[in-house]
Amino acid sequence: MFKAYGLYSHIRANQLRTMFLLAGFVVLLVALMFSISLLFEALSADAPLEVLLARAVADVKQGWPFALGGAALWFCIAFLFHQRMIDYATGSAGISRKEAPRLYNLLENLCISRGIPIPALKIIDDEALNAFASGLREGHYSVSVTRGLLARLDDAEIEAVLGHELTHIRNRDTQVMVVATIFAGIFAFVGDLMFRSWNFPFGFSPRRDNSREERGGGGGAIFAIVIALLVIALSWGASVLIRLAISRAREFLADAGSVELTKNPDAMISALRKIEAQAAMRQIPSRMQAFFIESPALQPESGVFATHPSVDERVAALVEFAGGRDLPLGPTPQEAGKDAPGGFLPPDVQSSAAPRERGPWG
Repeated sequence: MFKAYGLYSHIRANQLRTMFLLAGFVVLLVALMFSISLLFEALSADAPLEVLLARAVADVKQGWPFALGGAALWFCIAFLFHQRMIDYATGSAGISRKEAPRLYNLLENLCISRGIPIPALKIIDDEALNAFASGLREGHYSVSVTRGLLARLDDAEIEAVLGHELTHIRNRDTQVMVVATIFAGIFAFVGDLMFRSWNFPFGFSPRRDNSREERGGGGGAIFAIVIALLVIALSWGASVLIRLAISRAREFLADAGSVELTKNPDAMISALRKIEAQAAMRQIPSRMQAFFIESPALQPESGVFATHPSVDERVAALVEFAGGRDLPLGPTPQEAGKDAPGGFLPPDVQSSAAPRERGPWG
């Protein structure tokens, strides 16, 4: 049941999400154009509000081809160079097999056993525990993990994390997130420009339209500026909320996909618990937080502003639907002196643990 949903229904759902993102982007872009035109008209003349609104609508009708062309150029540049931008923002860099043979072996064994194309491997030089996948098309996918994750997780847990990221790639989650981040970046850029660089309405000093003032029709510029700023803020907020909602929805399925690949729900639960305690990373831009297996910054545990569902919710889903066990964490590879070959529990706990019922993935 899950396999059919994960590999087919979810992929189709992500394709629909991408189309809705494109359509929603056009709507938000038109709203952004209108607000910028309204600001321009308000700063040009202190005319009646209805006149300024009519002028802004006329500006949009004349300028929308140029705005869409500029947005298309932005998207093409981001499409071609998105991986370099992501690597720069996260500090991710390529790593060779000689530098990380353990990581390469785990990923290749997992991919070969399931017939999955092997993505590129990258490392983030950070002691935090985190990972993410990125890429838009076959041959350009990559999985990045932190050095802290390699040091503190055993082989079964790392394999579970890799399975989680491979599921994001298989289900085209990475494509949706890259597109959503590109679009949200446009509105974030304009919003930052408007709210941080401009000194209005307190420093507002529009040119006076004397002919209209003589007819008693001025005074609408301040109201026009307020409307324009409100539209910009709403467009910016809508783009961010859409991006965050997409991230939250995909994490449950990626956790379950990892269990399908590894047949080890306990390792996924153990990895999430360890990551939860040390996921915070230095200087990760807010727009990149949704890419990671767990948010690398402090965030609300739930609600519309959360980039991820809480770890408690994710673990509860794995316990209920995958037959996993939320048991105390065992020693890390550093503490044990070697990798734990059988899983995340110490040998005495493994031998004394009661047998669990088989979950839907065995």
